[in-house]
Amino acid sequence: MILTELKVENFRIYGEGDKSLNISFKTGLTAIVGENDSGKSSIIDAIRFALGTTDQDWYKLEESDFHKGDFKREIRITCKFENLGTAELRAFVEYLTYDVTGEGGAPSLHVNWIALDTGTILRGRPFRRVEMRSGKDGNGPTFVQELRERLKTTYLRPLRDAESALSSGRGSRLSQVLLQTKEIESSGVNYDPDSPVSPEKLGVLGIGDFANDLLEKQQSISDTKSEIDTHLGKLSLHGDGLKSSIKVSSSKDSNNRRLRQLLEKLDLTLSDADAHAYFGKLGLGSNNLLFIACELLLIAQDDIGCKLLLIEEPEAHLHTQRQLSVMSYLQKKAVELGVQIIVTTHSPNLASTINLNNIVMLQNGNAFSLAQGKTKLEMPDYRFLTRFLDVTKANLFFARGVMIVEGDAENVLLPTIARLIDCDFTAHGISIVNVGGVGLRRYAKIFQRNDENEEFNIPVACVTDMDVMPNCAPEIIGKIQPGSEYPALTESSRRWRAKRDFTADRLVEYRSKIDKKASGQCVKTYVSDEWTMEYDLAYFGLADEVYIAAHLAKKDASFAESGKDFTELELSNEKNVANEKLKKIKESITEKGFTEGSDSYKEHLASHVYAMFTRDTKASKPMAAQYLADIFDILENKLTEIDWQKKLPPYLIKAIEYVTRSSSSSDVKADEK
Repeated sequence: MILTELKVENFRIYGEGDKSLNISFKTGLTAIVGENDSGKSSIIDAIRFALGTTDQDWYKLEESDFHKGDFKREIRITCKFENLGTAELRAFVEYLTYDVTGEGGAPSLHVNWIALDTGTILRGRPFRRVEMRSGKDGNGPTFVQELRERLKTTYLRPLRDAESALSSGRGSRLSQVLLQTKEIESSGVNYDPDSPVSPEKLGVLGIGDFANDLLEKQQSISDTKSEIDTHLGKLSLHGDGLKSSIKVSSSKDSNNRRLRQLLEKLDLTLSDADAHAYFGKLGLGSNNLLFIACELLLIAQDDIGCKLLLIEEPEAHLHTQRQLSVMSYLQKKAVELGVQIIVTTHSPNLASTINLNNIVMLQNGNAFSLAQGKTKLEMPDYRFLTRFLDVTKANLFFARGVMIVEGDAENVLLPTIARLIDCDFTAHGISIVNVGGVGLRRYAKIFQRNDENEEFNIPVACVTDMDVMPNCAPEIIGKIQPGSEYPALTESSRRWRAKRDFTADRLVEYRSKIDKKASGQCVKTYVSDEWTMEYDLAYFGLADEVYIAAHLAKKDASFAESGKDFTELELSNEKNVANEKLKKIKESITEKGFTEGSDSYKEHLASHVYAMFTRDTKASKPMAAQYLADIFDILENKLTEIDWQKKLPPYLIKAIEYVTRSSSSSDVKADEK
């Protein structure tokens, strides 16, 4: 049987109606992701309250568990199970719901856990009535205790003490697991003192009885008993006939109790590959792997009931490579063992290894499944993201806003620009995702829902280039020789476009086409105002800074080859050299009759700056972005936020303000209207 739906009402952050939680689960593994306080632990705890757990822990309802807006003071948690096997159908026959909503019209099982705060005080404590009823609307029979046991889940808490759980002692977790495994009861034979067999053939109880018998008959015990009997005979009256008897205290207990006591003597520890040498006290990570392996053994045992494993933060105590290994194995074994695993995680490392179909994102109290059919993603998109959604991009699952960029230069520079206009990405919880020039719209569609009523409230900004250069640029950046005509658009070598290739209307249409590739719902695309990011930075007021950064980027490569590094003096000298070169470029532009500050002047100047990335020894854009970020850091205290707003490209400002939901953003205000 599989938990397919969970509804939570008036429990912690979840309220009633459209404020309640409705979440669907699939077979195999489901990962619940989201930022802190998004409700991940509340989902796990809701399942624990409703179904109970195999570790026998008792959970007390606290005042904080009741939703603040719930005036009725009634928590309702409903779990729907489908795909019941034949044995489960027989066991739960009185509790089943027959409707057409189940898969193929098959019967389903609804577990309704209801906790009502009666408002009365009993023995100094609030009295809260708890019921566990069946039926789609909770109007079916109450579950008997035997079937409640069948519904219990296996739960691994966050920051779990695996070593303690697997140690010997009364009520140890290891003894609970072993007690429920089929092998413990089915293997071996019982001990019969009148028909002894080889100890290797005895079962666990048989070994215990054999050991008890040996202990009771041990020579020193027998001798001691004889001495006690001698004293007892002297102390007794004639004819009393009193004799002593030394027995193991638990030998007359029930089989179940004796078996549990025997298993409580066992520790589960780690050894080497040959099981000969014990390594001693190992780290928390290794012990947690052992703990998870032990729980997987238990959950696959019973043919009837809930085969559900809940794990909070499986990454706890595990280093990166072990996290990847654990998650891959859990996904595989969930299918092989026919069990269901629900994990919560804060780890982009884990999220990057989980099939996108099996991820549920939490945001503002809502659960968004990323399974196919729920998002705008199509099958080719899922295949693409399975290959390319790595750990550096998986941080998008945990962000309050997402900035998707196409290159390393944007990845390096945009966080600095955001800080300069008082929209710091770190303070706003923004993740920047560098898709490396491919797949921008695929990542954007993760946040676009097929059902328009399920829209994410996470702002996602896609930043991309217009890739249409000014008419003067082809000659300046080396695409054509001076005085030459443009190659025909039909030629295969002509992959670039200039403004003269478009009418005004066609250029607007071209920009709109780029915008529509990824935009929709909470996703907005911001296309460069002129050409590329580097060009636009130079065009709108930062030509000097971009040129110097590109010049330093070229020098950085030569210094790296020599094994030297820039000193402050060398940096200052190189900046002076760059300034002199740029001064001559500006003079040549004015000599051609272009007025400083005019659109034509800015186009020529920005094109000459951009030529640093296309001609001769090309400057690295990412390296130049690093130097430009350093230059911006120096200028930060010399320019006001208003100064930066005037110098920066408008499309970058709009994108940053949207993704951080800045109150000063006219773009966001327009959306809200």
